Amino acid sequence: MSTPASPTLRPGAAINPKPFAVSLFLIALGAWFLTTNVGPKQALLFVVGALLGLSLYHAAFGFTSAWRVFIADGRGAGLRAQMLMLAVGVALFFPALASGTLFGNPVSGLVSPAGTSVIVGAFIFGIGMQLGGGCASGTLYTVGGGSTRMLVTLFFFIVGSLIATAHMPFWTSLPQLAPISLVKTLGLTPALALNWAVFAAIAAITVVVEKRRHGRLVDPVMRHADRSPWVYGPWPLVAGALALVLLNFATLALAGRPWGVTSAFALWGAKAASAIGIDVASWTYWSTKANAAALAAPLSQDVTTVMDIGIVLGAMLAAALAGRYAPVWRLPLRSLIAAVVGGLLLGYGARLAYGCNIGAYFSGIVSGSLHGWLWLVFAFIGNVLGTRLRPLFGLEVERVKASGC
Repeated sequence: MSTPASPTLRPGAAINPKPFAVSLFLIALGAWFLTTNVGPKQALLFVVGALLGLSLYHAAFGFTSAWRVFIADGRGAGLRAQMLMLAVGVALFFPALASGTLFGNPVSGLVSPAGTSVIVGAFIFGIGMQLGGGCASGTLYTVGGGSTRMLVTLFFFIVGSLIATAHMPFWTSLPQLAPISLVKTLGLTPALALNWAVFAAIAAITVVVEKRRHGRLVDPVMRHADRSPWVYGPWPLVAGALALVLLNFATLALAGRPWGVTSAFALWGAKAASAIGIDVASWTYWSTKANAAALAAPLSQDVTTVMDIGIVLGAMLAAALAGRYAPVWRLPLRSLIAAVVGGLLLGYGARLAYGCNIGAYFSGIVSGSLHGWLWLVFAFIGNVLGTRLRPLFGLEVERVKASGC
């Protein structure tokens, strides 16, 4: 996520055989274990997670980098891909959510309260995206792709998530609206029309800004190898957007709710804290029926955990296919500090905002949740500040050179 949004692949780059074999073996082993011990549906969700990881890596579908290059340089290809993803998403999700069933199974959206905690949490998360170098999905797929810096971000993402669960009673006591579903409030057709109109307006704004800044639309640089880019990468952003929305829809069909990422981070932190003697089970957040059950159950039964692990392994497989799996263990001090601070902000903000760029933004908006739109506005504002802070930590802010305009 800290690299340019469109990776290049040197012609004839060899597959990294060891990480390829390891990732493929672990995906197969995980699917077998889940089929045997939990059920075939959980195994399928794990495979969907792996496909999400492969898609995120091969398309370099970075929410963080897409927002940063638009804020800093006026390039909007990544944002337009996100609008396409959301436009197709509501077309698929809204009819299913309006009926309440999909392929005969009950489904529901990720609809959460919109209020103070979402405003503060999304803003904090937005800053964390730029300092940490990724969002929630970005952290996972870059870890799988071999980024050692993102291991630091992920660890403190988990720590920040756990701390936030201790503070949730305070944040939920602040002013907020009840959960509002645009599909139920407006009806299916008006909700679709309103969302499509907003997506089109945002895409149009990016075109105007980009042409004003560069004189034309700046095509992402995409150099293909002498092998199939669909197997070895890189993919066009549009292909990544369509893959993500279709796999999110598959998640809805299998799990009965859309794709989420960060609830698992809080759960991992809580289980680790419990293991060292901290009584997190007595915290208000973990005493609710659903969270208490998740804390008591094996991680293999948690859908989000299973999919998150799948994302890491799928990205590892993609990086190996691309011949780009090469972890670097030396990190500059300022970059390391940014990863720590960014991870804490990401974790804390995600809990306050009832989700991240996936659970609140992507899945929230395709669920018709008003809080998803509130998250988008304040996370973008946080990204503006975070982008301004990056140079203080020695982090790159990508810009197109004047000679290339």
